[in-house]
Amino acid sequence: MNLPNKLTLLRVILIPFFIFFTLTDVAGAASPWIALGIFAVASLTDMLDGKIARKYNLITNFGKFMDPLADKLLTCSAMICYVSKNLVPNLVWVVIVIIAREFIISGFRLIAADNGVVIAASMWGKVKTVFQMIMVILMIVYQAKEYVPALDVLYIPVLVTMYIALALTVISLIDYLVKNKAVMKEQK
Repeated sequence: MNLPNKLTLLRVILIPFFIFFTLTDVAGAASPWIALGIFAVASLTDMLDGKIARKYNLITNFGKFMDPLADKLLTCSAMICYVSKNLVPNLVWVVIVIIAREFIISGFRLIAADNGVVIAASMWGKVKTVFQMIMVILMIVYQAKEYVPALDVLYIPVLVTMYIALALTVISLIDYLVKNKAVMKEQK
């Protein structure tokens, strides 16, 4: 197994630890900061695995499959955690739209793969992922307002970033569907 794939697996392995420190108070005031550190490391592995794979020509089928799945698992797990904490209003339906988009694109990619077509990540999809990760980072820090009341000032940035991530989610979905509409046509 090459280094990019190991980094992808590390991202998946970090998810339960992130969830644990997000949903528990086991480390008291340090819990959100530990969760932030874990999420930051996991997010960095996302950037690194792709760069290393492209630079050293280490792209594998495993990586093509697991890298986007690991991203989805990380960001969706985080968003679901914050839905359960009722952190900000409207987060439930925003997360439903985001997760629905991920299912639609995953299904779309499966159909494409069955037809011998590989659908690469688009610029919109990459920007969407970055904004989702920024949104989660802001939510993690905002969650710490329980211990540091001054962090309550992050409420508006969390909401703004959440709606930008939502808009990019919808735009990237439309972009994938329009650019790859031929995939949905019956194959003979």
